[in-house]
Amino acid sequence: MSDALLPYAVGAAKRARRVAVRMRRRVERLHTAPAFGGGIPPRPALRPLHLSVLGGRTLNVAVFAPPSAEVAAARLELARGGRVFRLPLELEPQPDGTLLLTATTALRFAGPPGAAETAGSAAGAGPGPGLGLFAGLWRVTTVLTAPGGQETRTGVAAVALPAGDGPVAPVSPDPAGGAHFRLMRSVDGFAVLKVRAPAHQAELDTFALRWDRITVRGRVVARQAPTAAYTAQAVRRGSGATVRAPLEWDGDAFAFDLPLAGMVSGRKASRWDIQLQQGRTGLKIGRRLTDLRRRDQVIRTSFRIIALEDGSLLRVHAYITSAGALAVSCVGLEDAPGGAEERV
Repeated sequence: MSDALLPYAVGAAKRARRVAVRMRRRVERLHTAPAFGGGIPPRPALRPLHLSVLGGRTLNVAVFAPPSAEVAAARLELARGGRVFRLPLELEPQPDGTLLLTATTALRFAGPPGAAETAGSAAGAGPGPGLGLFAGLWRVTTVLTAPGGQETRTGVAAVALPAGDGPVAPVSPDPAGGAHFRLMRSVDGFAVLKVRAPAHQAELDTFALRWDRITVRGRVVARQAPTAAYTAQAVRRGSGATVRAPLEWDGDAFAFDLPLAGMVSGRKASRWDIQLQQGRTGLKIGRRLTDLRRRDQVIRTSFRIIALEDGSLLRVHAYITSAGALAVSCVGLEDAPGGAEERV
């Protein structure tokens, strides 16, 4: 390397280090919660062998009991704002003499405080299985009961921050309800569970490619109005032109056929975003309640030649964008030969 270029190389290396430090601190802030005042005495936290929320809604806990402690029973507690949910921990002696405390339970979003939930229940008192939690930070605590009945309360040490860049994300939303349950690290080293309410969105379930139509099926998550207030429409990129389609409802689930006849402008290709409109809010229909990182690369779709009722042909491509939204590109083709519409 030329001596004249050396200062530039050194400067580039320093800038790269600064960027790496900023990114590391940003990731730490995303996964770090404030310290909780009181409630847990300053004693070593229990070391987890495994601590995760799998599938967006299943809490899995496996922690080691203190080597010198005699444990007759144990439980896990999730506490926030005077609410405490208690979950029994199974005692599993290990071949090396250690004692492993384990539990698995489903999680569900229970709405704001004041919903029909009972503090202190073992599995939530509201409808549905599992612990019903409202939004906020929940302290994770273990309570060990000695043979004589004495109880020892302590926290659970936080696990390492998620790492890696595989095909799936380490944290994903609840695919059924849309809420987010994320294990985080408090600044004092304890594990906490952050619960975030589901967002108002239109979740894509399937879209069926047929020879004469494309049928979209999905559901509205955290619906904020009666179903009659929603309309399905295709919005053309660039011009903002819209074409509406009639909706069919089954509870919060909807289905409609894309209005392909109104989405064609001759042989000029056009791209459309598919969404639900509710008042002034446009909800892009997409696949968001998933752990896939690159949905546009994983969910692959083919081009399809579609014949409309008038016999005209379209070349249509319905696909998932990098943001997970449903989009459609289409272009008109040569008219079908006589009788082609009857043969399709």
